[in-house]
Amino acid sequence: MPEKPQPQPAPEPKVRALDAHALRGLAHPLRMRMLTALRHDGPATASQLAERFGESSGSTSYHLRRLAAHGFVEDAVGHGKGRERWWKAAHEGTSLDDSLIQDADPATRSAAEVFLREIATTHAQELGAWLNDAHNWSTQWRSGSDLSNFTLRLTATQSEELLHRIHDLINSYRGLPEADDTETVRLHTHVFPRGASE
Repeated sequence: MPEKPQPQPAPEPKVRALDAHALRGLAHPLRMRMLTALRHDGPATASQLAERFGESSGSTSYHLRRLAAHGFVEDAVGHGKGRERWWKAAHEGTSLDDSLIQDADPATRSAAEVFLREIATTHAQELGAWLNDAHNWSTQWRSGSDLSNFTLRLTATQSEELLHRIHDLINSYRGLPEADDTETVRLHTHVFPRGASE
């Protein structure tokens, strides 16, 4: 009897590693929110993004052009029929090297702080949106969601190992066959040392 073909693992997500120049081009709250929207919800126009974020289309157009100049967004070919330009995200995610947080250039350090704080803000907003809407989801989906925290005693090496194992586990769920009740699920990880005064 022929063996059943095994499901192929999903390809790793396309992630843009930030250098100092790209980081300074991205580290603006509106740019980051627009890029996140394009990643999560698909292609859009400057006017659509302006309506979504309560901005003028001139402002969103400007910031989209800046994102494009740094390679974060690109034309979404095949979308729209008029003259309005459609944009899509060029990558599924971004990664920040720790060295940029301690860069010798104050502008780079400042951009890294803006970048990380905007991510934290987005996480809080997404969590708040879920809590506001949780009563509309099924009991099964509420059981499949989580709001937990843990405190461990670890070395920096052990903490890094734990983080990599968490990421590997999450990535092992990419590309699973979709069922009728498949939804987009967001996972946030926050792993950090707690200072003695906190």
